Amino acid sequence: MKKEELKIFIVDDNERDLKLLESKLTQLNFRNVLKVREGTEALELAKKHLPDLIFLDFMMPGIDGLTLLKEIKKFFPQIMVIMITGFGGIKEAVEAIKLGAIDFLEKPFSHEVLQARVTQVHQIWELREENRKLKAKMEIQFRFDPLVGNSMVMLKLKQTIAQVGPAEASTLIQGETGAGKELVARAIHYHSSRSENNFVPVDCSAISETVMESELFGHVKGAFTGAHISTLGLIRSADKGTLFLDEVGELSPAIQVKLLRTIQEKEVRPVGSTKSYRVDVRILGATNRDLAEEIAQKNFREDLFYRLNVITINVPPLKDRMEDIALLAKYFIKRFSTDFSPVKDISKEALACLENYDWPGNVREQENVIRRAMALGKGEIILPEDLPPNIYVSPSKSSQDVDNITGDSLAAFERAAIHNALKKSGNNRKKAAQILGIGEATLYRKINKYQIN
Repeated sequence: MKKEELKIFIVDDNERDLKLLESKLTQLNFRNVLKVREGTEALELAKKHLPDLIFLDFMMPGIDGLTLLKEIKKFFPQIMVIMITGFGGIKEAVEAIKLGAIDFLEKPFSHEVLQARVTQVHQIWELREENRKLKAKMEIQFRFDPLVGNSMVMLKLKQTIAQVGPAEASTLIQGETGAGKELVARAIHYHSSRSENNFVPVDCSAISETVMESELFGHVKGAFTGAHISTLGLIRSADKGTLFLDEVGELSPAIQVKLLRTIQEKEVRPVGSTKSYRVDVRILGATNRDLAEEIAQKNFREDLFYRLNVITINVPPLKDRMEDIALLAKYFIKRFSTDFSPVKDISKEALACLENYDWPGNVREQENVIRRAMALGKGEIILPEDLPPNIYVSPSKSSQDVDNITGDSLAAFERAAIHNALKKSGNNRKKAAQILGIGEATLYRKINKYQIN
């Protein structure tokens, strides 16, 4: 890393010493230097500019060097401080080091001594910066927090994202509405080399056809009525980053043609302009439509499909990963928890209801169900009666399907879950066990326990 990037403050009430030290640092190629003559001003400037290194004079009017050192280390422990004095001694040096200074220099000091000290500081700073960037990269690389789930299909999805992320290829994300396609797109972006640049989502179904061209490609001033200023457009806003086209199948044929040209030529021509602009953007598309059928119906361009579909990722519906229901429920409870909501957890009976539901609206529907239950719930635990009527199955109703078997509340919900899983699977016990997220042997024991036919 360049020496010019190291931010240095010199705090000294002596103007001659300030200029002399600045000159020596400039000779050593440290050019990002700020001179300050007073301690209070130095502290305020440190809050605004966060220097990496401060040369701090020991004796100053007003706030002396040691007092200022204490304040700096109190608020900014990461700032490195070298104390300077013309009246130094062992006692002062020890006190300064105890308070957090990394070194102590006595005036006058030679060019060689200064070079050795500041070079050492620069090396420490370089290591810190490399560690910070590496840590940030690692956090991004393994950032799957919003993609909740430990089911086999989710683990495979996360593995695919980790592999696809670093690639530059356009990717088509397919899945049902509410399954989490945008979360997958964001995870791909965060796992790519573009992660420090913009992720720009576009809901193609929410923007009318009349303004979509201007929104995507931008326009110049006066291009149409109401175009009072020029705009970049969403594609150029995503330059060096990622553009996510959600519900890309909704784009009109005219927009599809212009998008295809942008992908091929890697340039954008704003509405009303004769000039094109180079762009470097990775495009991720998502759809819940069958684009092959759309192509057959002449609603979607085949050449654009192949440009977008270099890599395909399928997001599993919630009904295919029912073992993640409990994790998602607890995740949403934690996410929506506020001082105004008493809810802290969910009961086993309520979870049984959630796990026995088909979830046509997928994760988004479960999110809304938990949010509703937290708003309506009166206690710290979400109960079955806090759930919507289409999800809550009362024990008395479920028992009618299992010959009025008696038992406690949890047993009744368990009976209902098993009975409905068997009904869904056509009495295929292996499939029923998969739906319930339990082993076949466990299912057999419970069938015998509850005498379910």
